[in-house]
Amino acid sequence: MRSSFLLALSLQLSLTLALALPSVARAQNASISTPVTVAPNVVADTMVERMKSCTVCHGKEGRATNDGFFPRIAGKPEGYLFNQLKHFRDGRRNQVHMTHLLAQMPDTYLLAISQYFSQLDLPYPAPAKASYAPAVVARGEALVKLGDAQQKIPACVTCHGQAMMGMGLSSPGLLGLPRDYLVAQIGAWQTGIRKAHAPDCMAQVAKQLNPDDVAAVSSWLALQPITKIEGQGKSQSIVQAASTAVLQCGSFTAGAIK
Repeated sequence: MRSSFLLALSLQLSLTLALALPSVARAQNASISTPVTVAPNVVADTMVERMKSCTVCHGKEGRATNDGFFPRIAGKPEGYLFNQLKHFRDGRRNQVHMTHLLAQMPDTYLLAISQYFSQLDLPYPAPAKASYAPAVVARGEALVKLGDAQQKIPACVTCHGQAMMGMGLSSPGLLGLPRDYLVAQIGAWQTGIRKAHAPDCMAQVAKQLNPDDVAAVSSWLALQPITKIEGQGKSQSIVQAASTAVLQCGSFTAGAIK
């Protein structure tokens, strides 16, 4: 009796499965043959969207991040940014990721990038809190504002402006930058890792600085609050900026946008 019941149940299950399989197959075929419609992810073709490849490292809107090796680019002078982009692309500055990113970009697009970031007028954060020896800070301030005639070091304000916020189209502001970044860049000028258009006046100045002076200048600059907007001397012409410099600087004339 039990055997007959199990046999009948087995036959019933087999029949049920046999009837169901064609429906399952049809449903599977239907799902395969029917395309799934997915709404396209439309991204506006704007400079804001395009420049997100820059802000990944340089911070939101180019404001910089807490990492001392990625500087602020928002509000930097147009000519300065244009020169730096060309330097990275053409090998005068060495940074493998920047060179790779810019390798295929023509001057016209580099100019568009420079114009975009130069026009961003954004607030600066407060300077990082740090404690340096008073003598170090005093030496840094003296070099920035007065220079050192005995060591043939011109005052930084001569080319970077009295507020150290840039002058002309090609001289950048040096405030709002981390101390480590400033030290690294002066070192790059000294060793030739970083270069500019000849005559390379920054290389000449950097090579006059001893390690203590590099630390002093970088420390004083990093401690200064931002009181004026970047590029406050943008209205000054390149010819005027070059005429005020105590050194011949190729970057002033090379920064002319034609």
